[in-house]
Amino acid sequence: MTHRGDRTLAAAGLARVEGEGAMYVRVSDGQVEEVRLEIYEPPRFFEAFLAGRSYTEPPDITARICGICPVAYQTSACQAIEAVCGVALPGPLADLRRLLYCAEWISSHALHVYMLHAPDFLGYPGAVELARDHREIVERGLSLRRAANALMEVIGGRSVHPVNVRVGGYYRAPSAGQLAPLAGQLRQALDLAVDTVRWVAGFDFPDFTCDHEMLSLQQPGSYPIERGTLVSSEGLAFTAASFEEHVIEEQVPHSTALHARLAGHEGRYLTGPLARYTLNSQWLPPAAAAAAREAGLGPDCRNPFQSIVVRAVEMVCAAEEALRLIEAYQEPASPFVPAAPRAGVGHGVSEAPRGVLYHRYELDDAGIVRSARIVPPTSQNQAAIQDDLRGFVQDRLGMDDERLTRACEQAIRNYDPCISCATHFLELRVDRG
Repeated sequence: MTHRGDRTLAAAGLARVEGEGAMYVRVSDGQVEEVRLEIYEPPRFFEAFLAGRSYTEPPDITARICGICPVAYQTSACQAIEAVCGVALPGPLADLRRLLYCAEWISSHALHVYMLHAPDFLGYPGAVELARDHREIVERGLSLRRAANALMEVIGGRSVHPVNVRVGGYYRAPSAGQLAPLAGQLRQALDLAVDTVRWVAGFDFPDFTCDHEMLSLQQPGSYPIERGTLVSSEGLAFTAASFEEHVIEEQVPHSTALHARLAGHEGRYLTGPLARYTLNSQWLPPAAAAAAREAGLGPDCRNPFQSIVVRAVEMVCAAEEALRLIEAYQEPASPFVPAAPRAGVGHGVSEAPRGVLYHRYELDDAGIVRSARIVPPTSQNQAAIQDDLRGFVQDRLGMDDERLTRACEQAIRNYDPCISCATHFLELRVDRG
């Protein structure tokens, strides 16, 4: 490494994440004095153009925010509107909602593990290059996604932006005969997910630990996916209706993305796979718990680089849960619970693959949306990612510019940030005073 007074590092693009951003690092006298994760994506105005729409529309509109996890947006939106309308889903419909969410978890995690993250650990610039040398590895990831997408299509009508989801349930409920044939694919997916855990557990993980407060849903007795109470590693517990009392979003000068913090608590917090696992590993179903033990995971995990292992364990969990739900499935008497409009404010929260996703809607007595608020997981994690980069760069100042840039890119990919659904770009500048 050279020691020029001023240094600028620029990456032509941060591959394998969604969104546009840059990172600035200033070093003086061997100390990292400033790190800025700069997000400059343009406003997308979803909250603004939901205003004035009918209460039946947010699940379909918000699903378009993300092509990777549309079910998460549909679920949180439905829950918030159902809360206003006083609707509670009966057991079969609630199970069907969880089953659809399981499919999304498998699909999203398989995409991240195989296509976006694993190439970093194996020394490849991307999945295409990985496939040239290890076709069977990439095909395993594609097989997992095919099984998940088949389940999404049967329940949701299609695998991207499902069209069968509505407030109160579904437009049409699948029959047991339609779901039963998918069990074979899911049993194969379960085996492939277990193989995935064994594979990624053998990667070489840098020694790095984050000390953020963790936040996730919790549903005692089962691993949280589509519902639960919000809890933190520091003892907080609150419902979706209290979300805005506890989670404070603030603008920072260097980013168009808001940063979040927990009211009354110092600093940042982290949501997503590490938080879910650390706060809920005791409720993993048997196959997932066994896979976690075999991978060497303890009751918690605070190394962001090992998030790839946790995601693989969650794929096992989702496949295991999907098989359980299909086996116990009974077609509901009606595919939906009628939801008559009424005035009020409703809150919904679920665990998107990347973490807690919150929706709030205010309706008038005709069911017209008067205001909407959406807090996605990546915006909640911005401050934590930025803080982790500070420590990560400090320990690696001996690297040359090219190696440090690659290392920072991998560190950011640990969190699978979905900054936006647009093209992505990272400009890394290191100012070494």
